[in-house]
Amino acid sequence: MPLDFFGKNFLPDELPLAMEETVKELKKSQDKEEYLKKVYDLLSEKYHGERIKTYLKLFEIFKNDLEFLWNRSGFLHCTNINYLAKILLIKSGFFLEEDIELKWTLVWFISPHQYLRVKVSENDFVNVDIWAKNCGIKFGDYARGFNNFLSK
Repeated sequence: MPLDFFGKNFLPDELPLAMEETVKELKKSQDKEEYLKKVYDLLSEKYHGERIKTYLKLFEIFKNDLEFLWNRSGFLHCTNINYLAKILLIKSGFFLEEDIELKWTLVWFISPHQYLRVKVSENDFVNVDIWAKNCGIKFGDYARGFNNFLSK
């Protein structure tokens, strides 16, 4: 996995208890795709992105305290949400670290944005952009340019 310059490319040995319980519950999934979709649904209900808060809360982008991030709800930066998703995916045993790629794009053609590309089978990958769900970006797609952002 490429270096994540926001410091979120390490995996913790231990998870907060509530996060560990979440992994146990989600592991009841039938396969990788079902688990990935459950992680997407869970995190997109708990967290979301917002254009204005991305700039107003700029310094929160550097937070990597797992307990702090997990106990929050509402706005989180894309890198923070992806960090939580990556941990949930790998700790499940369904995914290896090399199954999850950090990808970068530009939103509004000027704002850097991170999303995940997750390998679900030998030749199949799914784009995962939890941050952008409330902006109309669906599971399997990712924010870029002006797609779906003009109405939000």
